[in-house]
Amino acid sequence: MATILPAENSPVKLLEDIKESIDTQDLPSAINTIKKYLEKQELEELNIGVTGESGSGKSSFVNAFRGLGDDEEGSAKTGVVETTMKPEVYLHPKYKNVKVWDLPGIGTPKFQAQKYLELVNIKLYDVFIIIASDRFKECHEHLAKEIIRMGKKFYFVRSKIDFSITAEKRKLKNKFDEKNTLHSIREDCKNGLRKIDVKDPVVFLISSWELEKYDFNLMEEKIEQDLPQHKRDVLLSALPNITLEINEKKKKAQEKNIPRVAFLSACVAAVPLPGLSIAVDLAIIIKETEKYFHVFGLDDKSLQNLCERSGKSVEHLKSLMKSPLHGGINPASVLTLLGTASLAVAEDAVEFAVSLIPIIGSVVAGGMSYWTVSTMLQRALDDIAEDARKVLLDIVETEV
Repeated sequence: MATILPAENSPVKLLEDIKESIDTQDLPSAINTIKKYLEKQELEELNIGVTGESGSGKSSFVNAFRGLGDDEEGSAKTGVVETTMKPEVYLHPKYKNVKVWDLPGIGTPKFQAQKYLELVNIKLYDVFIIIASDRFKECHEHLAKEIIRMGKKFYFVRSKIDFSITAEKRKLKNKFDEKNTLHSIREDCKNGLRKIDVKDPVVFLISSWELEKYDFNLMEEKIEQDLPQHKRDVLLSALPNITLEINEKKKKAQEKNIPRVAFLSACVAAVPLPGLSIAVDLAIIIKETEKYFHVFGLDDKSLQNLCERSGKSVEHLKSLMKSPLHGGINPASVLTLLGTASLAVAEDAVEFAVSLIPIIGSVVAGGMSYWTVSTMLQRALDDIAEDARKVLLDIVETEV
């Protein structure tokens, strides 16, 4: 549902503010003003608190959620003993506004849920995740009870499912049934939650080494449903692109942002500064398409990490990509989205001419720029999302 802006933040007021700020600026300064405005729109924070017993895989989950391996730069420390003695915040490598907190372990003899939540400042978190690598225990019960008492939501994750599956296979041999094993693990955790009066308990079975398997996608969907709308888009941008469902959700989230960005272009088009509109449109489109590549995990660093995990080469994955931007994002490649540079230059000249006509001229120029930017961004998004889908399918086929 569209948000109704208050008067002070209405489109008309926004137009006047931008016009006023760039009317007296030269071209480079005006473009920088627009870039800063776009950056301010991406400052919404999402704080995720991850807790559980020592050795339950908290730190590995923190890393996996951020698309990192345990030994990569910026990853949370992992070990067989508790390595987190106080709340440690880890920023998402691409989205600094997404903060994943590795919280101290629970389950020690001195553990007291109420004092623990005061220590870690429970009010800070939008999402609270309790992780267990074994059976549902008393410490989980005490912590969950206290979180509920304080009016917060939590999500219970049973980690290291891949290890549990391997152990059951070894023990049961020919009698092993993966479906029954997963059901048994899930029910054990649910029964523990029912004991503390959690109605319709939900338990997510996860392997931090194989996020695409088991319940990571279900966990993401549940958290997404519970978050307010402005936080949902932040979550979707930060999630690793590991399933077709997530890929499609990412696309829809980015589509919702296109009208806002195109409107900004329309505002600029109404300012009679020669060369401003085409320069700003290119700057906007380049910045947004760069964001798309990061969101879908097609930037160079993400592709390299994907290759290390899958055994594929970067050249092979890039050969699957058909977007005209995959070879590099620059003014020349961006202009291919509409065919030729002459079309954009001609458009800019017309915009400048009509913007000199009071009132009506500004509306016409703004409308032309809005259509141009929204069309180019939609095409770029379609192409990049499709490239991400092809890469994902190729990786999945290899793993199968």
